[in-house]
Amino acid sequence: MEPRPAREEPLAYSNAASKRALLQSMLTALLNDPLLADVPKKPTLADVDILINLELGSAMKITIVKMDDTSFDVVVLNSSTVKDLKVAIMKKTNEIEQGQMGHRHISWRHVWANYCLTHQSAKLLDDETLLSAYDIRNNSKVHFFPMVIAKVAKKHSRRRKHRFFHGLSKRS
Repeated sequence: MEPRPAREEPLAYSNAASKRALLQSMLTALLNDPLLADVPKKPTLADVDILINLELGSAMKITIVKMDDTSFDVVVLNSSTVKDLKVAIMKKTNEIEQGQMGHRHISWRHVWANYCLTHQSAKLLDDETLLSAYDIRNNSKVHFFPMVIAKVAKKHSRRRKHRFFHGLSKRS
Protein backbone atom coordinates (compact mmCIF):
# COMPACT_ATOMS: atom_id res chain seq x y z
CA MET A 1 0.00 0.00 0.00
CA GLU A 2 1.35 3.40 -0.97
CA PRO A 3 1.11 6.31 1.47
CA ARG A 4 -1.45 8.89 0.50
CA PRO A 5 -0.03 12.20 -0.61
CA ALA A 6 -0.77 15.02 1.84
CA ARG A 7 -3.46 17.39 0.64
CA GLU A 8 -2.07 20.75 -0.12
CA GLU A 9 -4.03 23.80 0.88
CA PRO A 10 -4.19 26.61 -1.64
CA LEU A 11 -1.36 29.06 -1.11
CA ALA A 12 -3.76 31.97 -0.44
CA TYR A 13 -5.14 30.26 2.67
CA SER A 14 -1.87 28.94 4.09
CA ASN A 15 -1.55 31.33 7.01
CA ALA A 16 -3.71 33.41 9.31
CA ALA A 17 -2.43 36.75 7.99
CA SER A 18 -3.55 36.03 4.45
CA LYS A 19 -6.94 34.84 5.72
CA ARG A 20 -7.32 38.08 7.67
CA ALA A 21 -6.34 40.16 4.63
CA LEU A 22 -8.83 38.32 2.42
CA LEU A 23 -11.58 38.76 5.01
CA GLN A 24 -10.75 42.48 5.35
CA SER A 25 -10.89 42.99 1.58
CA MET A 26 -14.25 41.19 1.39
CA LEU A 27 -15.59 43.30 4.27
CA THR A 28 -14.41 46.51 2.58
CA ALA A 29 -16.10 45.47 -0.67
CA LEU A 30 -19.34 44.74 1.19
CA LEU A 31 -19.32 48.04 3.09
CA ASN A 32 -18.78 49.99 -0.15
CA ASP A 33 -21.95 48.45 -1.59
CA PRO A 34 -24.67 51.15 -1.94
CA LEU A 35 -27.27 48.84 -0.37
CA LEU A 36 -25.24 48.81 2.84
CA ALA A 37 -24.71 52.58 3.02
CA ASP A 38 -26.28 52.81 6.49
CA VAL A 39 -23.76 50.39 8.01
CA PRO A 40 -20.93 52.23 9.85
CA LYS A 41 -17.40 51.92 8.46
CA LYS A 42 -16.20 49.91 11.47
CA PRO A 43 -19.37 48.08 12.53
CA THR A 44 -19.72 46.29 15.82
CA LEU A 45 -21.99 43.35 16.42
CA ALA A 46 -24.45 45.67 18.21
CA ASP A 47 -24.58 48.00 15.16
CA VAL A 48 -25.40 45.12 12.83
CA ASP A 49 -27.96 43.75 15.30
CA ILE A 50 -29.77 47.10 15.50
CA LEU A 51 -29.85 47.43 11.71
CA ILE A 52 -31.29 43.91 11.41
CA ASN A 53 -33.94 44.87 13.99
CA LEU A 54 -34.73 47.97 11.94
CA GLU A 55 -35.39 45.80 8.91
CA LEU A 56 -37.54 43.44 11.00
CA GLY A 57 -39.55 46.36 12.45
CA SER A 58 -38.43 46.08 16.07
CA ALA A 59 -36.23 49.19 15.85
CA MET A 60 -36.85 52.75 14.67
CA LYS A 61 -34.89 55.39 12.84
CA ILE A 62 -35.02 58.81 14.47
CA THR A 63 -33.85 62.02 12.81
CA ILE A 64 -31.90 64.30 15.14
CA VAL A 65 -32.14 67.97 14.13
CA LYS A 66 -29.31 70.12 15.47
CA MET A 67 -29.69 73.80 16.26
CA ASP A 68 -28.12 74.84 12.93
CA ASP A 69 -30.91 72.88 11.14
CA THR A 70 -28.56 70.11 10.00
CA SER A 71 -29.65 66.60 10.85
CA PHE A 72 -28.51 63.02 11.09
CA ASP A 73 -30.25 59.70 11.70
CA VAL A 74 -29.82 57.28 14.58
CA VAL A 75 -31.34 53.83 15.01
CA VAL A 76 -32.60 52.59 18.39
CA LEU A 77 -34.81 49.72 19.49
CA ASN A 78 -38.54 50.31 19.95
CA SER A 79 -38.15 49.62 23.67
CA SER A 80 -35.40 52.24 24.14
CA THR A 81 -35.28 54.94 26.77
CA VAL A 82 -34.17 58.56 26.49
CA LYS A 83 -30.75 57.49 27.82
CA ASP A 84 -30.42 54.93 24.99
CA LEU A 85 -31.22 57.68 22.49
CA LYS A 86 -28.58 59.95 24.03
CA VAL A 87 -26.00 57.17 23.82
CA ALA A 88 -26.87 56.59 20.16
CA ILE A 89 -26.55 60.35 19.49
CA MET A 90 -23.15 60.48 21.20
CA LYS A 91 -21.92 57.46 19.25
CA LYS A 92 -23.15 58.77 15.90
CA THR A 93 -21.78 62.28 16.51
CA ASN A 94 -18.37 60.91 17.48
CA GLU A 95 -18.40 58.74 14.34
CA ILE A 96 -19.26 61.75 12.15
CA GLU A 97 -16.60 63.91 13.81
CA GLN A 98 -13.97 61.20 13.37
CA GLY A 99 -14.78 60.95 9.67
CA GLN A 100 -14.69 64.69 9.04
CA MET A 101 -12.09 66.19 11.34
CA GLY A 102 -10.16 63.41 13.01
CA HIS A 103 -10.11 63.09 16.78
CA ARG A 104 -12.05 65.84 18.51
CA HIS A 105 -13.29 65.75 22.09
CA ILE A 106 -16.88 66.74 22.84
CA SER A 107 -17.87 67.37 26.44
CA TRP A 108 -21.18 65.53 26.59
CA ARG A 109 -21.65 66.52 30.22
CA HIS A 110 -21.66 70.15 29.06
CA VAL A 111 -24.01 69.38 26.14
CA TRP A 112 -26.61 67.60 28.28
CA ALA A 113 -26.34 70.25 31.03
CA ASN A 114 -27.09 73.11 28.61
CA TYR A 115 -29.28 71.49 25.95
CA CYS A 116 -32.12 69.01 25.98
CA LEU A 117 -33.91 66.95 23.37
CA THR A 118 -37.46 67.85 22.39
CA HIS A 119 -40.16 66.12 20.39
CA GLN A 120 -43.33 68.01 19.49
CA SER A 121 -42.55 70.66 22.13
CA ALA A 122 -42.15 68.04 24.89
CA LYS A 123 -38.76 68.07 26.61
CA LEU A 124 -37.14 64.66 27.02
CA LEU A 125 -35.68 65.26 30.48
CA ASP A 126 -36.09 61.94 32.30
CA ASP A 127 -33.46 59.46 31.11
CA GLU A 128 -35.42 56.43 32.30
CA THR A 129 -38.62 57.23 30.36
CA LEU A 130 -39.40 55.14 27.29
CA LEU A 131 -39.37 56.95 23.96
CA SER A 132 -42.84 55.59 23.24
CA ALA A 133 -44.15 57.64 26.21
CA TYR A 134 -43.23 60.78 24.24
CA ASP A 135 -44.96 59.34 21.14
CA ILE A 136 -41.64 58.89 19.32
CA ARG A 137 -42.06 56.40 16.50
CA ASN A 138 -40.14 55.37 13.40
CA ASN A 139 -39.06 58.40 11.30
CA SER A 140 -39.80 60.87 14.11
CA LYS A 141 -37.80 64.08 14.45
CA VAL A 142 -36.13 65.04 17.71
CA HIS A 143 -34.64 68.51 18.12
CA PHE A 144 -31.89 69.93 20.29
CA PHE A 145 -33.18 72.82 22.38
CA PRO A 146 -31.38 75.12 24.83
CA MET A 147 -32.28 74.19 28.38
CA VAL A 148 -33.33 77.12 30.51
CA ILE A 149 -33.08 76.50 34.23
CA ALA A 150 -34.71 78.86 36.71
CA LYS A 151 -32.14 80.56 38.93
CA VAL A 152 -34.16 79.81 42.05
CA ALA A 153 -34.05 76.09 41.42
CA LYS A 154 -30.41 75.90 40.38
CA LYS A 155 -27.97 78.02 42.33
CA HIS A 156 -24.43 78.37 41.08
CA SER A 157 -21.94 77.67 43.81
CA ARG A 158 -18.63 79.45 44.08
CA ARG A 159 -15.69 77.47 42.87
CA ARG A 160 -13.63 75.95 45.64
CA LYS A 161 -10.01 76.83 45.62
CA HIS A 162 -7.82 73.78 45.49
CA ARG A 163 -5.14 74.03 48.10
CA PHE A 164 -2.26 71.74 48.71
CA PHE A 165 -2.98 71.54 52.46
CA HIS A 166 -6.77 71.58 52.11
CA GLY A 167 -7.65 69.50 55.15
CA LEU A 168 -5.07 70.91 57.52
CA SER A 169 -5.83 73.76 59.84
CA LYS A 170 -3.57 75.76 62.17
CA ARG A 171 -5.48 74.61 65.26
CA SER A 172 -4.61 70.94 64.98
